[in-house]
Amino acid sequence: MRQIIPTLDHVVINVLDQLDFAADLYRRLGFQLTERGHHTLGSSNHLAIFGENYLELLGYEPGRQTERADLWKHPLGLTGLVFKTTDSLALHTALADKGVPVENPAEFSRPVSLPGGTRDAAFRVVRLGSQLIPNGRVFFCHHFTPELVWRDEWRQHPNGVVDIIEFIIVADDPSKTADLYRTIFESEAVTEVSGGHALQAGRATIKFLSPAEVDRRFAGAAATSTSQGDRMIALTLRTRSLDLVFESLRSGQIAGAHATSDRVVVPASEAGGVALAFVE
Repeated sequence: MRQIIPTLDHVVINVLDQLDFAADLYRRLGFQLTERGHHTLGSSNHLAIFGENYLELLGYEPGRQTERADLWKHPLGLTGLVFKTTDSLALHTALADKGVPVENPAEFSRPVSLPGGTRDAAFRVVRLGSQLIPNGRVFFCHHFTPELVWRDEWRQHPNGVVDIIEFIIVADDPSKTADLYRTIFESEAVTEVSGGHALQAGRATIKFLSPAEVDRRFAGAAATSTSQGDRMIALTLRTRSLDLVFESLRSGQIAGAHATSDRVVVPASEAGGVALAFVE
């Protein structure tokens, strides 16, 4: 397999048994969400679809907490970093050849209701070994039916968001955390930035930052404790207009947001455990 090219596919926000609450909250934050989906593996979700990537609220309905129980041991908030692949089987081999611990590919699906009837959105995922990632998961997603995910009617958000452009991981030693991604994507894919390191992944940048740098960028809106290891803690999203963000937050009665010269930041306490920054 040729060099693995990093492109962000989606991010996962773990909401556990709070699917109703999380869906209401993210709608009040200005996101249009898909109807609730139900995976064949037992989990359920809502999605906010953007141009190249998407945001997933992932949890379980009453009585299903023992299905996919490995997911629910992670804390509430951002727990999934997902890259794209179009050749998951070759990818699995390539990762193994690089010496990266990796789980066997897994296939699953979920029904999607469309005007013409119900169809199954199907996927194959390749997950990095759980021992590599504290407090979350990193995996690759092979969409067999991308046309059932990236639909224009689901990309229209009241807050004007068009894509996720930053995914923030806080780490005491950002360079050490970035080593895994140097191994997967080649060393030159990871660059040095103020307070840490970065990996360009399509329209998004994955940033591995020190707690002090996260505090500087998010002004206390993101939880930066690393007592339990690295944490996925914040997202930056591009919007067509910050005025649309302000209007969504006002009408949604979202408290605690603050603005700087170029962004609006919503604290993790008001966004399901994830700090959100909006920029034009």
